[in-house]
Amino acid sequence: MTALPKKINRLIGQAMHSYSMLKDGDKILVAVSGGVDSLALAWILSLWKKKAPIHYDLMAVHLDMGFKGKSCERVEKEIQKITIPYKIERTSIGVDTYAKKDRESGCFNCAKQRRNLLFDMAKAGNFSKIALGHHKDDIIETFFLNIFYSGNISTMVPRQDLFNGDLALIRPLAFLEKEQVTESANIAGVIPVKNPCPMAEHSKREEMRAFLVTLFDKNPSFKSNVFASLSNVRQDYLLSRCKKMT
Repeated sequence: MTALPKKINRLIGQAMHSYSMLKDGDKILVAVSGGVDSLALAWILSLWKKKAPIHYDLMAVHLDMGFKGKSCERVEKEIQKITIPYKIERTSIGVDTYAKKDRESGCFNCAKQRRNLLFDMAKAGNFSKIALGHHKDDIIETFFLNIFYSGNISTMVPRQDLFNGDLALIRPLAFLEKEQVTESANIAGVIPVKNPCPMAEHSKREEMRAFLVTLFDKNPSFKSNVFASLSNVRQDYLLSRCKKMT
């Protein structure tokens, strides 16, 4: 059986354990966009299933966003390499959103619609978890995006319970850096499929990613320090809303 490098396997295990991501009997819907992160995640969960002391079921789902071309067929081919059950859900979410030419809110609205569709699929199929391929770099980027564009201090979390605990979002790759995710995908032999959305390479996230690469190149410790700070919040030293004097 193909194995992950020990360091990568250990970091995944730490994330799984620290945030109680899996339990016996879980039914997990794995969101596969076709990018390297989600394909690596599907493979890793399939790999872990073979050795885990618990039983859980997996199903990959790819949301076809309605763009022309053969990206959907390519994604399906890559999922088939992983040999887990899967479903291709045909939608027009992407093309409908792009047609409005609203860059400022388009990506947000598109992501919201995709997320809601995943929630509906999870409920209909009695899934207890939705697994997403976000990793350490994504979490850091979201932190800065929320500061700069939304005026709040928040980010993605490795596990998020929703609907009174009926469903949880889990991010097993939360402790991995992008390079480690790519390394895992190479071991799995899966090939990422380019996002067909014309806005994919012109989003706020891409701009933030480029900015952070420049910043982290100056000092490699910056990235680890930022990530550590997300679980080391000193609330007494953050501003609070001042009460009006009477």
